[in-house]
Amino acid sequence: MLRGATAAVIAALVAGVALLAAAGTTAAPATSGATPIKVGLITDLGQLNDNGFNELAYNGLKRAERQLGIQGRVVESKSAADYVPNMATLARQGYDLIIGVGYAQGNAIATAAKAFPNTSFAIVDVDQATLKGKPKNVRGLLFREQEVGYLAGYLGALEAKRAGAKRISAVGGYKEPPVDRYIAGYRAGAQAAVPGTTVKWGYSQDWVDQAKCKELALNQIQAGSKVVFQVAGGCGLGALLAAKQQNAWGIGVDADQSFLGPHVLTSALKGVDTAVFLTAKARQAGAFKGGGNAVFGLDQDGVGLGKFSPRANKADIAATKRVAIRIAAGQISNIPTTLK
Repeated sequence: MLRGATAAVIAALVAGVALLAAAGTTAAPATSGATPIKVGLITDLGQLNDNGFNELAYNGLKRAERQLGIQGRVVESKSAADYVPNMATLARQGYDLIIGVGYAQGNAIATAAKAFPNTSFAIVDVDQATLKGKPKNVRGLLFREQEVGYLAGYLGALEAKRAGAKRISAVGGYKEPPVDRYIAGYRAGAQAAVPGTTVKWGYSQDWVDQAKCKELALNQIQAGSKVVFQVAGGCGLGALLAAKQQNAWGIGVDADQSFLGPHVLTSALKGVDTAVFLTAKARQAGAFKGGGNAVFGLDQDGVGLGKFSPRANKADIAATKRVAIRIAAGQISNIPTTLK
């Protein structure tokens, strides 16, 4: 497993340097001087039990409740029209920090931050500099998805070659920067591992409906893909089901999805949970810094690969791990972040 439990922790959001704490790090409850704060979490249009993005954010909030003593609240959004009203309600109720989960909430958080300048806001997967008005009370929580996408593609191409093909694919939810960073890295890694590998991708235009992602994946597999990388939240679980049914490899996203079965080659992990926890911790300590971003990469253990399938070739896993070390050391850089 590449996302280890020994990652160094430097308070990214306190010092302004984005270093991601390992999931197993234990923090003492807030008992000496720190006043418990109120933290609200606004979900994207997925469910809290999506085995991925929203669930990770929720886990980070629950950790902050346990270890920091904060008062947390989750508000599930049923439609995009709910974002601003939900944020405004929490701000009026005196919440100290409001965290938006997902790229789609960018416009909403810019609007809410302007209306409530004394409230701290953070948003996952959105660059603060791209928000309208560049509000100084917002901090973006970004990840180098292209790095872990590269690793997923590298391993996927090696396994596809062993299956007698040079064709792999990806199922995205929407064409958004974080989704495309994953897939752009995936394509680059595949072509570095096995030159001539063809990488196809499509978008379901949905984060929830598993049938849509399953259909896309089935079409890709029928066209010869031996590996399907899902980058579509809860919808993408349908793509992994298609891979299982068609005896192809699937690759999970955001959270470790190996529990779905040995057809899951690995998962591209993103530390949304720890980013949420560190943001709450910084705000409670009075060290929250808006007006910029915290960026989490492979070198800080902010992204990485999850468990490997017991069916995966051991030499291919070892080769992928060597590539991970090179990326973390800066020896492999300029990984693409956009798709054309």
